[in-house]
Amino acid sequence: MPLIRTIQIEPETRLGVWKITETEDFFRQQVNISPAIHHPHKRLQHFAGRYLLVTLFPEFPVHGIMVTNSRKPVLACNSYHFSISHCGDYAAAVVSTKAAVGIDIEEVKPKIERVSHKFLGPAERSFIDPAHELVHKTICWSAKEAMFKWYGLGSVDFKENMRLHPFVYQQAGFITADFNKEDTNTRLYLQYIMENDLCLAWTHPA
Repeated sequence: MPLIRTIQIEPETRLGVWKITETEDFFRQQVNISPAIHHPHKRLQHFAGRYLLVTLFPEFPVHGIMVTNSRKPVLACNSYHFSISHCGDYAAAVVSTKAAVGIDIEEVKPKIERVSHKFLGPAERSFIDPAHELVHKTICWSAKEAMFKWYGLGSVDFKENMRLHPFVYQQAGFITADFNKEDTNTRLYLQYIMENDLCLAWTHPA
């Protein structure tokens, strides 16, 4: 079974990572949905993410998912808060019955360095470990992606609206962050894991 990691964050909150090795037919048998996605691999990622939701919470009403104008998948009934992320052959999801959550799975790639000036402010750049610069910046990017998904309303400036407090680079750890917009001023707590050039970052429900 390609469920490669599960984490019970709290009694009401679970996280999972799925390595996609199955065909689309497998997921269609398990999660009978018809996504309007033409690209075969993106459609496979979509199926894997939805299947992961019901793997974490078997009673999850996956057929009730709708997509908002900001492209965030939600349940109208708000019985579950959830977030899904895809990267290559991996899907990750976090589900909570308690509060809003966000997750991101990211591969370490040079493009992170090329765009780092767009999502890291001067104070954040000052704590980046020069011996692990690309990986440390990838963790920062992944954390901010998770925050963006937690917020869910779009129109976020990753450098101006999100600020990560200093944290030391290591393979796994915790991050404190501030999310500031006119409608929301919130301190968030995140956790991350680095493994096989993949970064997984997620918010803890408040």
